[in-house]
Amino acid sequence: MKIASELINIVAVLLFIFGLKRLSSPATARRGNWLSCLGMGLAVVVTLLQPEIQVFQWILLGLIVGSGVGAFLARTTPMTAMPEMVALLNGSGGLASLLVGWEQYHHQSALDTYTGVTVVLAVLIGGVTFTGSVVAWAKLSEKITGKPILFRGQQVLNALLLLITAIAAVIFVLRPVEGYPVFLGLIVAALGLGVLAVIPIGGADMPVVISLLNSYSGMAACATGFVLQNDLLIVTGSLVGSSGIILTQIMCKAMNRSLANVLFSGFGAAPAKAGAAVKGEAKPIKAGDAYVILEAARSVVFVPGYGMAVAQAQHAVRELGELLENNGAEVRYAIHPVAGRMPGHMNVLLAEAHVPYDQLYEMDAVNPIMDTVDVCVVIGANDVVNPAAHEDPNSPIYGMPIIEVERARTVIVLKRSLAAGFAGIENLLFYKDNTRMLFGDAKASLQALVSEFKGV
Repeated sequence: MKIASELINIVAVLLFIFGLKRLSSPATARRGNWLSCLGMGLAVVVTLLQPEIQVFQWILLGLIVGSGVGAFLARTTPMTAMPEMVALLNGSGGLASLLVGWEQYHHQSALDTYTGVTVVLAVLIGGVTFTGSVVAWAKLSEKITGKPILFRGQQVLNALLLLITAIAAVIFVLRPVEGYPVFLGLIVAALGLGVLAVIPIGGADMPVVISLLNSYSGMAACATGFVLQNDLLIVTGSLVGSSGIILTQIMCKAMNRSLANVLFSGFGAAPAKAGAAVKGEAKPIKAGDAYVILEAARSVVFVPGYGMAVAQAQHAVRELGELLENNGAEVRYAIHPVAGRMPGHMNVLLAEAHVPYDQLYEMDAVNPIMDTVDVCVVIGANDVVNPAAHEDPNSPIYGMPIIEVERARTVIVLKRSLAAGFAGIENLLFYKDNTRMLFGDAKASLQALVSEFKGV
């Protein structure tokens, strides 16, 4: 029986690895999810078959309830609310690790140093992940302000709390049996650290926060695996933790900022420094005139941003793209790595609208051909297309890689107003000679263009 369990564990791990690999491409992501689900199913089955598991009805009940809740959320959560849902899922993983570590403290009759260390790690990382994810959810769902929350002496407080937590952890590990009050203090400290770690981070940096919290949840699961001496949990937690860190690095690189800058700078809390003076004026355009430009175009690139998600305009984008293709235009969709509120946010929305995967282009793939594009349609994106990133050395986003839409022959920006983006600075793109502003709700503007093409 033990050999069979080990073999099933190996198969489950391989399914996780192959599933994770397939998540790297929109074309294979759906199959990757199914492979990962199958691996998790095998992991649950092999756990139930362990000889020490004699009363497993509670596990089955948890499986049924969890599956029911997951199915309900999958059916009812709109794609625009997916970032905050991911935040809650990360937090759920952290809370589970905290509770398992807490239970093991009571379950073990005599805690050795090894078990004490693993329990502390599971509780600390799990607690930080849980409350940090709740704060991220609150920011994303606008339950609290999305701007950085800063106060005097905040970093000193964080440093002192972290130092006290480390000292308390050492004290507990040295004397775990008598250290229950210290253990409870560690739980409270972990929960507090999670809150204090995320409140100073602004909404523009949420893609980084989401991927980092995802990594934390994996590391918490890995620590829990050591607590339970479960090899499968150790491996899967390591996979999630390492992939989350890699994704976090990719997000930081896409913003040309370090992780420390994202976590501690409070970016967006204060008004941005004055950059270069804006030259020219914005040129509004009506849907009918925008139609004339698009109708004559033979190469069109759509650049979606968070405004598309807010307006739920992804289906209208896809419909307009199909009409342009039928009119003889080559259509592409350019996606910036940090567009939206979580990694892959725009990919998910466009996939929901059944946009062909081969039309999705990454920033590095579309920038070299931007000079050949007739029309670039920017839908709610702001900072990720702001030319100030390479034109204005005084700009807060200077040096950040952007989608260089200003190099297209004509740029049509769909936006409600000329308001600044999350960086709090004016977008120089709006005032370029080749830019036209189609003001209004993105979905309504796109539907107006669709009606023009259909002659309605």
